[in-house]
Order: sequence, then C-alpha cells, then structure tokens
Amino acid sequence: MRILISGICGFVGSTLARALAEAGSGHQVSGFDNFIRPGSESNRADLKRIGVRLFHGDLRAASDLEGLPPADWVIDAAANPSVLAGVDGRTSSRQLVEHNLVGTINLLEYCKQHRAGFILLSTSRVYSIAALASLPMEVRAHAFTPPLHLPPGAPRGVSTAGVTEQFSTEAPVSLYGATKLASEALALEYGETFQLPVFVNRCGVLAGAGQFGRADQGIFAYWINAWLRQRPLRYLGFDGQGHQVRDCLHPRDLVPVLERQFVAPRLAAGDRLANFSGGAASARSLRQLSDWCAAHLGPHTVVADATPRPFDLPWVVLDSAKAEHLWSWRPTTPVEAILTEIAAHARANPDWLDRSAPL
Repeated sequence: MRILISGICGFVGSTLARALAEAGSGHQVSGFDNFIRPGSESNRADLKRIGVRLFHGDLRAASDLEGLPPADWVIDAAANPSVLAGVDGRTSSRQLVEHNLVGTINLLEYCKQHRAGFILLSTSRVYSIAALASLPMEVRAHAFTPPLHLPPGAPRGVSTAGVTEQFSTEAPVSLYGATKLASEALALEYGETFQLPVFVNRCGVLAGAGQFGRADQGIFAYWINAWLRQRPLRYLGFDGQGHQVRDCLHPRDLVPVLERQFVAPRLAAGDRLANFSGGAASARSLRQLSDWCAAHLGPHTVVADATPRPFDLPWVVLDSAKAEHLWSWRPTTPVEAILTEIAAHARANPDWLDRSAPL
C-alpha cells in the first residue's frame, strides 16, 4: 500500500509513519511537511533512516502537492491543533483556516486526481462548547465528572462513558473546531461525489513521547516536561484546583484501525465517522496528573488561578463504543504507560520544551 501522510514530521504524523513503515505489511510510506513547527526537524533523520520518503511542502499551497508521488491512501495528520489558534494574539485566524480547511481541500483534490482514499484525523473539539459547558459536574477523586444520572433535558449523546457521535456539534466550537468540522463535511462530500473511500476519525487528546510540549496542545507532555524542569505551572479557570479532565490516546493505537480502513469495503455514510479515544479509563484531571508527577518526578508547586480562558471546558471525554462496534477497536496503551513514556523522554531530552515550544 502506498501511503502519504501530511504533517509527517509532527508528533502524530511521525508516530504513524514509523508504525506503518515498521509493521511488516509492505507499505511504502511517504509524506510531506513544511517544518514550521519547532521540533519537527527532530523527526526528519529518524524517518529517513527507516526508509520513509520525505518531501518539503506546505499543504496550503496546491502547487506544492503537484510534485508528490501517487498514493493509494492519504492520512491527513497536519493541522494547527490549538483551540486558541487565531484568537491568542500570536496566530492569524486566516492562517488557521488556510492550514486546517484549505489544506484539507488541497489534499482532497490530490485524492481526486490519484483516486486515493482519504483518512482525516479530526478532534473532540468539534463538539459544541455550549452543550459541553452546560453539563452538570461533580468532583470525584479530584476530577470533574458528570453525575451517574443526568437530569432531564441534558444533551443527548453523553454519559459518564463519554461523548458519543450523537452529541451536538452546534457552534460555538472555536475557530479550530470549526475548521475541523468543515473539513469533515467536505471530506465526506468528496467521498460521495467522486466515489473515494473516506473515513473521519475523531480523536481524543493524542499523547506520547516526543510530542511537542505546549499548554494549549499537548497538555500531558507539556505538564510532565514542565514539572520535571520545575517550570511555572497553573491550574487555570473553573475552581482553580485543576479538576478539569481530558482523555488521552497514543497515536500508535490508531494503526490497527487504519490497516482495516485501508482494505474496508464501501460502508454506509454513517459508518465512515467515529470517535477514537482512550475514553473514561484514560481520563485524568490536571490535579490527578500532578499527583502522578509528584509520585514519579518529585515535588513541585502549582499555582491556583481561577481566571477563565477562552474555549476551556471542565470535562471532555470521548466514548469510542461505535469504533469498537464497527472496527473491533480498543486502545491498547494504558494511560500509565503513556505517562511513563513521556517522562522517560523528558528525562532524556532536558531541553525539549525549549526545542519544541520556545517562547
């Protein structure tokens, strides 16, 4: 199988490229990257060493894709993944749209030209902020969680197991979420219109060793690296106690479902989109993550700051029951292994925060 990965030198793209190239399935893996993200150069030599073909290209520029070799499948792992992108005063809203939406269109046109399948790695942040913020929360074991029995009138598609694909995607979802939601719709429409195999995999927080550490993106990697280096940390927003919760998933756990999607027969429209996440078993609050860091890395002080931040939510956990039903898929890397892997990488790379996310 000829596989092309966009954003191949990012954390997710490089992790998938390594796993697919080393799977022993005979895949020919190639990809392109614009190398604008700090830290992406770190993956270039390693990928070339294992035989992955790399191209320099910016997916915002359609002409950059013209010289790429034909592929059987495209995995779109390129995006500006920050929910604060375009509103943080440091990034452009127009560039966000160009990266995350125009880039998807350019990839879909490439797929149309080469009759390639397309897999979009989407996000939990396509779900409605207002609906998620309206959920009643309880604090259990230093973490927000919905009550076991939600009250009448609560949004559909949610339980203590997480948010399902039936949950609202009504705006607001942030500019980032909107670009991914629009990309999902376009990908599915291209698939229908041009008879291309298309899948949308909505992922929870992706985490693991080598993730570029930023508080608004790879929160698990950022927190562990910052804790180890005694960098300032804050519990932002809500009650200022770090009770906000996210799930986590190692990107390599996506490889089994990607392999199945490569050879899947044509599925009904509703079966081409599903959540993929570590789910409630992997969910951790910042306070719980701090407790883990204290036990494994030593003491550190975290400052309480209840000042709200745009688009923050107390609890975002995905329910992947649909993926389990459709694809017999479950995550295989437990959260303890993910955190341990990140910590080992942090110890081996004392300058990682400065290399991957300089101020």
